[in-house]
Amino acid sequence: MRSRVPWLLVVPAVLGMAFLVLPLAGLLVRAPWSTLPQRLSEPQVLEALRLSLVTASVATAVCLVLGVPLAWLLARTDFPGRRLLRALVTVPLVLPPVVGGVALLLVLGRRGLVGQWLESVSGFSLPFTTAGVVVAEAFVAMPFLVIAVEGALRAADVRYEEAAATLGASRFTVFRRVTLPLVAPGVLAGAVLCWARALGEFGATITFAGNFPGRTQTMPLAVYLALETEPEAAIVLSLVLLAVSVFILVALRDRWVGAAA
Repeated sequence: MRSRVPWLLVVPAVLGMAFLVLPLAGLLVRAPWSTLPQRLSEPQVLEALRLSLVTASVATAVCLVLGVPLAWLLARTDFPGRRLLRALVTVPLVLPPVVGGVALLLVLGRRGLVGQWLESVSGFSLPFTTAGVVVAEAFVAMPFLVIAVEGALRAADVRYEEAAATLGASRFTVFRRVTLPLVAPGVLAGAVLCWARALGEFGATITFAGNFPGRTQTMPLAVYLALETEPEAAIVLSLVLLAVSVFILVALRDRWVGAAA
């Protein structure tokens, strides 16, 4: 039998809920619903949406290729400095995105530690390009994938992997045929969160890649620009991002509830 909730907890809880929900409600109330289809079909909106979807998807693919092995290394091996490495991997979670963009410029910019070498060898420069958007998004989004996959690896039953190894399977075969299927839900959840974070990235993108329509102007950057000149367009773009966020939260709800239970 549940005990009665004290008012000392109810009042701040209601205020906290209102603090989080009212801004979203305001966005829905002020949305130009009558002209929404026309605004969603405007060229600049479609271009920003297309670029956001493409760059976020490519950034997620990069994070999968690099992040899954990194998560396995953190979860299944023991080496000096592992705790420090885990801390460094999660730094982008708490680092202000603008600072992340500055750090990327110092390393991958034309005069950066790696960027100047890259430009001298290939003539290619990452900043202020679509590839630069992908790099910025992957930088801020990869920790979400690594944390999710590492947690799934730690929770997986290693006896299946040990049984496969005793039957003669190579380490790579065990990883591909046993480990990955075991942690597939964690990889999927991490990839979805990674994609959502990449889709909503603003600070690192505008600092490292700029805000050029058709090339680096993703939806968050288009919202920022439209807010100064055409507020209704900014609301429409914000609604698209809000709808994506809600869809992702609903899709992952069962996994989070199951993990909490």
